Amino acid sequence: MKILITGSEGFIGKNLHIYFAEKKENKLLLTNRKTTSDELKLNIQSADLIIHLAGVNRPLNKEDFFEGNTNTTKEIVETLMQSNKSTPVVYASSTQAEIDNPYGRSKKEAEDLLLNYSKKAKAAVYIYRLPNVFGKFAKPNYNSVVATFCYNISRSLPIEIHDSSKKINLVFVEDFCKEIDGLVSKVPGVGIQYPKLNSEYSVSLHELANKLYQYKEVRSTLSIPAVGNSFERALYSTFISYYPIEDCQYSIPEYKDPRGRFVEMLKTESSGQFSFFTAPPGITRGGHYHNTKTEKFLIIQGKALFRFQHYFTKEYCEITVNGSDPKIVDTIPGWTHDITNIGENELIVMLWANEVFDRNLPDTFSAEIHK
Repeated sequence: MKILITGSEGFIGKNLHIYFAEKKENKLLLTNRKTTSDELKLNIQSADLIIHLAGVNRPLNKEDFFEGNTNTTKEIVETLMQSNKSTPVVYASSTQAEIDNPYGRSKKEAEDLLLNYSKKAKAAVYIYRLPNVFGKFAKPNYNSVVATFCYNISRSLPIEIHDSSKKINLVFVEDFCKEIDGLVSKVPGVGIQYPKLNSEYSVSLHELANKLYQYKEVRSTLSIPAVGNSFERALYSTFISYYPIEDCQYSIPEYKDPRGRFVEMLKTESSGQFSFFTAPPGITRGGHYHNTKTEKFLIIQGKALFRFQHYFTKEYCEITVNGSDPKIVDTIPGWTHDITNIGENELIVMLWANEVFDRNLPDTFSAEIHK
């Protein structure tokens, strides 16, 4: 399928471009402000689907709203009609199309042009009235509060909030890309639709700023909030994308003693923490038990002997693990355990614990193993 994306150099356009670039069954026809009128017409005539993103939302003059939003759409519709085409069109409109302001009116006029085209050509038209869209590639200090907050906070610059209780509705750009992918895969039929995205989020400016400051502090506290699902996943990904590439690295504390090194990598709210430690040849680490804490060990390098002994029954077990044969070794509550480097090289061990270490309640009690 040949897919024409207008406004391909814009925020949503770049995300759609990168999203569809991996789908080799589609050919992308990309147009932007540098595209000539003749080139645009040729692309319109050859496209099997048009994703119309081109537009303006912060011009120098009010008249430019209508030039960038209404007239660009008019050019697309007229080319289709003159070519006797009934190509499906997906249009990225705005919730402001319901509001009487220059931007809103220009978007509404563009919608009306597409609705008229749909009626006359019996073509499928999908009009998405999008709220604030956020994600990677959005321009900060322009028209996206998320982009501005992410950019400034990631660089330790101040942000301005005039009404912290104000709620904003948000759509993650990746969710919009998936929505469009769904349309492409089912080949739109005849009809007019104002589809609703399944994933739309509402957050106050105060909540938004607080979450972003939490993400910023991860580098110093090593404690990360839940960022694996829903809005938090999308927002955290967006925040990270605004760091300068040279700042994609940061140092974390390292603790050394004759037994080797110990480094905490990340602490989570509900899924424990990740660390690693080392041990020179012949060194034993551990020699303790836990009442509720459990751990998973993965040998990254070297050869290790794990020893376990039940606190009451004194049942004993040994396990030898080599880094060349990846295995997870669990510690079991109520069993004393230690680990000895029985190889010739430094032992490197990755460690996950199901709870974050609390120095006041460490749940770690020294004990010796007697074979």
